[in-house]
Amino acid sequence: MNTASSVPRRAFIQKAATITAIGFAAPHLASAADPTPSARPRPNSRIHVGLIGCGNMGRVNLSNCAVHPDVVVTAVCDVDENRLEPVVDRFKGCRGYRDYREMLERKDLDAVIIGTLPHWHALQAIAACEAGKDIYIQKPMTLHLAESLAVRNAIRKHGRISQVGTQHHAREEHHRVIEYVRSGNLGPIGVARAFNVMNQTPRGIGSGGQQNVPEGMDWDLWCGPGPLVPYNRLLAMDAYHHCSWMDFSGGWTPGNGPHMLDLPITALDLGYPLVTSASGGRFVVRDDGDAYDHQEVLWRYPNLTLTWMMSLTNSYGFDLQGDPKPRTRLGVYFHGANGTFYADYLGASTLVPEGEALKGKPVPPMSIPPSPGQEREWLDCIMSRQQPSCSVFHHVKVDVPIVLSLLSLQLGRSVRFDPEGERIVGDDEAARRAIPEYRAPWKFPSDYLTA
Repeated sequence: MNTASSVPRRAFIQKAATITAIGFAAPHLASAADPTPSARPRPNSRIHVGLIGCGNMGRVNLSNCAVHPDVVVTAVCDVDENRLEPVVDRFKGCRGYRDYREMLERKDLDAVIIGTLPHWHALQAIAACEAGKDIYIQKPMTLHLAESLAVRNAIRKHGRISQVGTQHHAREEHHRVIEYVRSGNLGPIGVARAFNVMNQTPRGIGSGGQQNVPEGMDWDLWCGPGPLVPYNRLLAMDAYHHCSWMDFSGGWTPGNGPHMLDLPITALDLGYPLVTSASGGRFVVRDDGDAYDHQEVLWRYPNLTLTWMMSLTNSYGFDLQGDPKPRTRLGVYFHGANGTFYADYLGASTLVPEGEALKGKPVPPMSIPPSPGQEREWLDCIMSRQQPSCSVFHHVKVDVPIVLSLLSLQLGRSVRFDPEGERIVGDDEAARRAIPEYRAPWKFPSDYLTA
């Protein structure tokens, strides 16, 4: 801290309930450590893990699991054979699938990593729960309020173990920030600010990505519940490029917001925001995508405000700037009566006193147990049947503000939320639009909106 087995892979299977407002019973929000009753994996056996979505982060998560001797990679799934086959070939005895529904039918599969695009997350997470699988789900958890609550409710109903892939939740440097904020040294905190900046000007991710669908790729299934858009190699490329399309990613606020917003929401033990106000748009970047290139968000909580600033056209990182070379920068500020504490994505932190207000205040002792890594923690919890530290029950408090910010941006007005009833209030249109409309034949599982 500063001070100032493979199988033949070309023989795979072939390829509305809606409600008009969100009205839920008032469930409690379980803590990350709440036990989740369910059957444990087979006694004295290894954990059989599968992967849905063989993109970069999915492969990283799978690799981080596969290094442990108590794990066997049993199945992997991707709609693109070009991505699927290398992963299948890597693990002896692993079988490949093109359709996640077929993979989830396997009785010997204990848990799955969900590394697909965000527009798929809710359907695949709920299907995994229904199939009796524990889940590791990459961030962003969902793109719509109804999805966020439905995934949480499915985990609870089916007694599954969950971990959300916001890996910075496990960083020791971030634990130190949380401990300092919780110590009370900063005094009352009236506002916390988080940001994500990068510079994609002038051409963003580029243009001219439209072309024929590659051989071996099921583009219809790739689009899934999202709109069936023309194939674009940039859209299909990777998570960085996905973030330029609203329907498939929600933009860069869901893309990077979970990393930095997790810090103030955890440190300040925030629940749900009462009011969400977002502004922004696509002002400068011109590429094949359609997502906003700037967004400003203000969340009103009972005793403070939390803000978010996102820019794709300027990478200035405020006090965390460092080298002026353009790059992605993320950070968070805590403004207290006794001083300001700020930290970046990589864990560097700085304390700025208000005069002598912090004089004599000791650095708090380390109190958050070190994490063995998010994947290892998930595996341990699969055996213990205790939820990990970044379970869906914790992360829903990060996901809900983010999805509400997307809704506010789309509507052009503030959205009010009832934390106890877990519903939008005073805005019927906002309540309707908080429930996604999936492309047929996919249907949003509205039964899970009742906790």
